[in-house]
Amino acid sequence: MKSNSKIVLITGANSGIGNALTKKLIAENYIVIGTSRNGKIENINSKNLFVVPLDLTNQESITNANTLIRNSFKGIDILINNAGIAPDLDTTKPDIESLRLTFETNVFGLVHFTETILDLVVDTGKILNISSIMGTLNRVSKVDSTAYRMSKSALNMYTKTLSARVNNKNITVNSIHPGWVKTKLSTANAPLTTEFSANGIFKLLETNMGTGTFWNAELQEEMVW
Repeated sequence: MKSNSKIVLITGANSGIGNALTKKLIAENYIVIGTSRNGKIENINSKNLFVVPLDLTNQESITNANTLIRNSFKGIDILINNAGIAPDLDTTKPDIESLRLTFETNVFGLVHFTETILDLVVDTGKILNISSIMGTLNRVSKVDSTAYRMSKSALNMYTKTLSARVNNKNITVNSIHPGWVKTKLSTANAPLTTEFSANGIFKLLETNMGTGTFWNAELQEEMVW
């Protein structure tokens, strides 16, 4: 691995946007710590990829992931919280099981893992939370996907509070809407590819986004909450 390359930690790097973003970052000479539940990312073979097993809903898995990362890296330049689930996508009536499962991964697990790894993020580092326009409060016109929408709204609040807390270290924290992307979570008629979204996220990553702000990767512009 190139010692002068920036180090990026991406959760959920085995599929979808996380996988496409991992490929993009490696192509741009970043070192990527990519997590997946089974510890495998089978479609990427690179000396600049370090794969870590991580299940955000499991305390032991989070502890073990921390140990592996800390044993191999002294710091992280960028943390990208990408892993997430959407079991109630396109359903109209919320159910308690979907709410529980969604928040366990998208909120509780994400926050827990971030807080345990936060001290490894270097001063002037970056944290990107992959959110969604579906979590905004001013644009809700549909009644579907209650658990998913609520989890992304909660994630946006975490972005705001965390950004204020780490501002003294000059760490920037942002929420990112990746666009309506065709993945295993989305419907078949989603117009954007994971590669297009990854390129958009990378462009934002390379820009100076003000901390605590929400950005649209497709349109390359700041969003209202």
